Amino acid sequence: LTATGKGTCVGRVFDGMQVRIIKTSFEVLAEIDDTTGLAAGQIGEIIVSGPVATREYFRRPDATAMAKIRDGNTFWHRMGDVGYFDEMGRLWFCGRKAHIVWSAAGPMYSVCCESIFNNHPAIFRCALVGIGKHGNQTPVIVAEPESGKFPASARDQQELTDELLHLAAGSPLTRDIRRIVFHKDLPVDTRHNVKINRELLAEWAARL
Repeated sequence: LTATGKGTCVGRVFDGMQVRIIKTSFEVLAEIDDTTGLAAGQIGEIIVSGPVATREYFRRPDATAMAKIRDGNTFWHRMGDVGYFDEMGRLWFCGRKAHIVWSAAGPMYSVCCESIFNNHPAIFRCALVGIGKHGNQTPVIVAEPESGKFPASARDQQELTDELLHLAAGSPLTRDIRRIVFHKDLPVDTRHNVKINRELLAEWAARL
């Protein structure tokens, strides 16, 4: 299912924790009544409540206001992730909220879209980025080919682009993607060496 764009299944919620999916928002949500809960299958913002969730950020009131939602005597923490529950109660991860591409056709989620292109045998990994203003962004896939498979010529690049666009056309999640660019080594964080710097890639792709 992950390969078809369903996201990454992270399993069921364990005892002592609560998880909800709410309508994605970039505003402060002070109270739980300020949120809109979503049904199974609907992608939204993941919030959690339980003993392992911190109540506040130390001496960071603005960050605390953005990340915490009061609920009576307790609170919910906004993970900064988006996902959904399936009909069996399993939680699926669809990417970071900050990495959503807000195209004219609607929101596009990084993990869901990228998995379609990662099915190609020549692609090691890729990143979905958006160019332009919120609500009318152009979705772009920045693809890193497998070692030794970077297209050397313009003809090779076009052939691989056509193959990737064919994959994109086969899914309603990616059929609006029209632009593919290739990068030899996607920038990642130095600590984990896995978190792709999509913000930097968006700036790079916009200059091409």
